[in-house]
Amino acid sequence: MVEQVEQQYLHRGIVLTACMLATFMAAIEVTIVSTAMPTIIGDLGGFSLLGWVFAAYLLTQAISIPIYGRLADLYGRKRMFYIGASLFLLGSVLCGFSHNMLWMIVFRAIQGMGAGAITPIAFTIVADIYSPAERPKIQGYLSSVWGVSAIVGPLMGAFIVQHFN
Repeated sequence: MVEQVEQQYLHRGIVLTACMLATFMAAIEVTIVSTAMPTIIGDLGGFSLLGWVFAAYLLTQAISIPIYGRLADLYGRKRMFYIGASLFLLGSVLCGFSHNMLWMIVFRAIQGMGAGAITPIAFTIVADIYSPAERPKIQGYLSSVWGVSAIVGPLMGAFIVQHFN
């Protein structure tokens, strides 16, 4: 009995860590791209499309959030979380292989579609596995990721541009 309870607490910690890491990826993305954008425009051209790099991501993210919410209710939170995180990672990798700004915008839209699943489903998963009394503290941990990413993102973006350009 004691081992089962310990296993449950270990499982919850692993799930919380995974949710925090995925949320961190989605949160840090905007600040990294903002920092790297002058270099990206220098490499790919297309200054006139600069606004669409951010708009494509934010629009597809905003549109996909309620869709993922419904799909998570129908097909399960874990499955939709994995699909969203996979789309986000796929979009991120493809952005790195963009040959021009048009493809960058398309791949940012894919990235945004994935990001639309990460944060809302992460909060839902955490609410499912923690009791109502524990949720404020745990959701505080999950929300703190946004503050950390706002600090780390520009530094990471500058490091990437400086050393991997």
